Amino acid sequence: MPALPPLAAVRVFEAAARHENFSRAADELAMTQAAVSYQMKVLEERLGATLFVRHGRGMTLTELGRRIAPQVTAAFHTLQEAFAAARTESDTILSITAPRTFATNWLAGRLGTFHAARPDLTVRLDVSDQLIDLASSEFDAAIRGMPCATPGLVSHFLMRMPVTPLVSPSFLASHKLSTPEDLFSVPRLSPEDDWWDLWFESLPGPEAQQRAGPAIRFESQVLDGHSAIAGHGVGILSPPMFKSAIDAGLLVQPFPHVATYRNAYWLVYPEHKRSLAKIRALRDWLLTAVRQAAGDDMVLLTPLPSL
Repeated sequence: MPALPPLAAVRVFEAAARHENFSRAADELAMTQAAVSYQMKVLEERLGATLFVRHGRGMTLTELGRRIAPQVTAAFHTLQEAFAAARTESDTILSITAPRTFATNWLAGRLGTFHAARPDLTVRLDVSDQLIDLASSEFDAAIRGMPCATPGLVSHFLMRMPVTPLVSPSFLASHKLSTPEDLFSVPRLSPEDDWWDLWFESLPGPEAQQRAGPAIRFESQVLDGHSAIAGHGVGILSPPMFKSAIDAGLLVQPFPHVATYRNAYWLVYPEHKRSLAKIRALRDWLLTAVRQAAGDDMVLLTPLPSL
């Protein structure tokens, strides 16, 4: 692509040509007349041609200047339309990325209330466990599982991640689960998941040592949950992510003990987006929705101690 003249000089030429007056161009662009004259000198030197003819205190366009001025003005109109469209899209589209379990089991079922409150916003939800660089991506905000606030991002604590075994009532009816030791003789889902280690290690009294036993392995808590609901084994799950299944009686908690994972869920977004109306709307709605979902479980909403 051929090198363009300095765009600052081109912008000054467009205004000066439209007004055919350096003073009016200077007023429009909030510049001094001397600065306008300098930019015209830069442009003419770059082109190797004269664009204005000065006479006394006035000036007129040369034939070359008169020929290219409409094209330059049209080009700036095109740029204005492009950036106006970009601003409109930025104002009306909210792009969020969230981990699979939170997005599928918690967020997706509640986004309808957000849309009802903000029908002017189109929400794009990306479901991925991949850590997205918000500074260089198209996403406005992210839900992340992390132990503490992220430096360089605005971070709002949402909720802890409590973990405990959950099973279907039919599985519990056909398998003895009187003590945690009984878990080693029944099918467990994803037994290599470190949540199992966390839960066993946090039990009061003598530490229960994990032992190999019947198992089904999945790569997602969502899949673990579906398999547990289907009665295929005991899943180590986070109850807030399966509240609807628990409330419907599809999952039950065989032991009262609950451990807390080191990570929690946080809403994060770049500092430069803090003042955007759509970000404020998401933040306010999400924090309210989390409090309403937690109900009386205030422990869930208590941030973990900093590491």
